[in-house]
Amino acid sequence: MSITQSTASLDPEIAALVARARTAQAVFEGFSQSQVDGIVRDIGKYVYDNAELLARMAVDETGIGNYEDKITKKKGKARAIWNSLKGKKSRGIIDEDPEANLIFVAKPMGVVGAVTPITNPVVTPMCNGMFALKTGNAVIFAPHPKAQKCAEHLTDAFMALVKVHGGPDDLIQVIKNGSITKTQALMESVDVVVATGGGAMVKSAYSSGKPSFGVGAGNVPVIIDRGIDLGAAVDKIVTGASFDNGIICSHEQFVLAPQEMFDETVALFTASGKVWYTDDEAQIQALRDVVFPGGHLNKDVVGISAREVGAMAGIDVPASARLIMLPAKGAGEDDILAREKLCPVIAILPYESFEDAVQKAKANLLVEGAGHSAALHSNDDAHIRHAGLELPISRLVVNQPSSLTAGGSLTNGFAPTTTLGCGSWGGNSISENLDFKHLMNVSRIGQVIEGKVVPTDEEIWA
Repeated sequence: MSITQSTASLDPEIAALVARARTAQAVFEGFSQSQVDGIVRDIGKYVYDNAELLARMAVDETGIGNYEDKITKKKGKARAIWNSLKGKKSRGIIDEDPEANLIFVAKPMGVVGAVTPITNPVVTPMCNGMFALKTGNAVIFAPHPKAQKCAEHLTDAFMALVKVHGGPDDLIQVIKNGSITKTQALMESVDVVVATGGGAMVKSAYSSGKPSFGVGAGNVPVIIDRGIDLGAAVDKIVTGASFDNGIICSHEQFVLAPQEMFDETVALFTASGKVWYTDDEAQIQALRDVVFPGGHLNKDVVGISAREVGAMAGIDVPASARLIMLPAKGAGEDDILAREKLCPVIAILPYESFEDAVQKAKANLLVEGAGHSAALHSNDDAHIRHAGLELPISRLVVNQPSSLTAGGSLTNGFAPTTTLGCGSWGGNSISENLDFKHLMNVSRIGQVIEGKVVPTDEEIWA
């Protein structure tokens, strides 16, 4: 448990929530690994079994995203996250290192404050709730005001499962009638904060005086290398970039294609039947103006369909189109289309050498998205390593749909999560995917290493 408590002047509601959470956590701290895992497993299974209901609730309340994709996301994340947590030790003695003669003991942090974004109103609280409880903590959700109903429904459903397993009241709670002030008070009062949301909220979390885990802006460039199955790469990019109407922070935003393959690449995108493309400069500019009025992302395009984005620009985009693709003038500062769009609009630009592609991708990231992710379709190990070395990113997604896999999957080694740390590039404390291990303290018991030969000064400095 936390030794110190916040001295911040609290909203009475927040003070009561935190007090109840501390009482619940003190009881829950005594639960065994198997008891904890039973609750965590059932939370994931609830979301998996009720994906259709929860997807409908999310779309209806927030007004953004794609219903079918949200079903896929809920089922996929629930499976992947529980699979990653299953069998992992997080209570009591979790490991021993005989060579170093160390024993590792896991202990809770206390009360977790989890801020939930409008773009992911179900899976983010599921994920962060599972991580928090896996490590013996209590959790309080601070939902986006336009996702309040989803958060309250999940809290009630999750607490019902806690009670089935004999858990304490108030182990999982939610702020009612949320506001920025209440969320700020919560962050100042809990023991650790997980802030999955916009830049201002993440900055506020890091200013709360409590340990915090935040995320940075996404703006994923995707490089198509030479010597690959171009059709397969295009299919994966379409799948990733169009998923949930482009609101996933790790979705492909800007395609870089070899100069000599540019026309063929565009043709394959349009042949998919899911991509609407135009090289008409008037239409491209109209879409720029709609997505970035005054040079800033238009909140009204976030998470709406490609057809709806087109209509806002006075363009009749077919209902069958999942994605709008536009040729960019250049990378980085050369075209505002090089920035994060959070809607089903992506840009495409030709490149000459592979090194040129990496530099263009880097230029985009340095404008927006540094520390987050990049994607690459390549069979060239030297190119894969070069991109990984050169780009300011926390993860390079290779030969996969980025939006579906950067946050972990059953087929890669990234930790399944909904909170993707962006390191110091993105102003974050971690440069990896948030996992349960970030929400626990670890005590180390150190004893003398029997038979350890102490090196001489001459050996040390040799």
